[in-house]
Amino acid sequence: MTSTDAAMGEHKAAALLERTRDAVDPHLRAAVETLPGAIRRVAKYHFGWQNADGTPASGQAGKAIRPALVLAAARALGGDPDAAVRAAVAVELAHNFTLLHDDVIDEDTTRRHRPTAWAVFGVPDAVITGDAMLALALRLLADDPHPVSAHASVRLTTCVIELCAGQQADCALEDRGPDDVTLDECLAMATAKTGALLGCACALGALYAGAGESAVVAMDGFGREAGLAFQLIDDLIGIWGDTERTGKPVGADLTAHKKSLPVVAALTSGTPAAVELTALYRGAMNTPEEVRAAADAVDRAGGRDWAQITAGDRMARAVHHLSRAVPGAADGGDLLALAEFVTRRTH
Repeated sequence: MTSTDAAMGEHKAAALLERTRDAVDPHLRAAVETLPGAIRRVAKYHFGWQNADGTPASGQAGKAIRPALVLAAARALGGDPDAAVRAAVAVELAHNFTLLHDDVIDEDTTRRHRPTAWAVFGVPDAVITGDAMLALALRLLADDPHPVSAHASVRLTTCVIELCAGQQADCALEDRGPDDVTLDECLAMATAKTGALLGCACALGALYAGAGESAVVAMDGFGREAGLAFQLIDDLIGIWGDTERTGKPVGADLTAHKKSLPVVAALTSGTPAAVELTALYRGAMNTPEEVRAAADAVDRAGGRDWAQITAGDRMARAVHHLSRAVPGAADGGDLLALAEFVTRRTH
């Protein structure tokens, strides 16, 4: 792909995300308004619509990648994306349920360039608000008169259980030593934690388009593989991302001793740099010098290159799944643009 093609693809994806926000945000805001007062306040803060003191804020709820996948999948399979807006909102609520809980579990104090909800309102309120968001997502589908809503609800709840299993596996891996984790374990965890929801988003779009089971399964496969590519790039950003763009400290994942995919690829590489990285991961690693040394060790051990190459491989697998559901390349153009966007981003 030339730089011109990449720029055009990025522009197309940005336009898709903007249209998605325009279509979904009013319904998302209306849904959040139905939450009880104290919970609603935390939710509005988390989405960037309100400041901690309750005054209006101009922040965005996020990139809207998952709801965009729902609508793009519906459109690619000949459905009416407007009929799938409720499902798109449900997926976005479920995603933000995971963000609220992840921030608590990881003790992250910054998201979207400001303090996380738990850092402002406390752990109980953040966890409870996440729970309420998930319940609200399921209620939206339960109340949807669309004939596939029951099937969509089952699919989303099954996905959430998988997400929880992925999160539990992630936490369990963090408790193990740096030389006691395999790459296959980490890939399985990332697929459950990230790929499952992107796959579910695409599958819901297919369901709302009236697609058959084989197409729904293929769309789920597309989203899962694109989601794993997304996670690989996200892990790279977690090490080498620009604080000005990410809103998080440089090397935040290293400071937290996260066993992200590039890190585990480096730890298991059998190189001298892997030995250095293992030693750093056994220590505190809380000074800028140690974080820089760890990032350099990941790079020299091949973790960075492996993650970039594997992200490309997973995108190729995603395209294969998409071609099974949407034979016409033009029909799947929006989905491909979104997938390329999330695997080429830098923040």
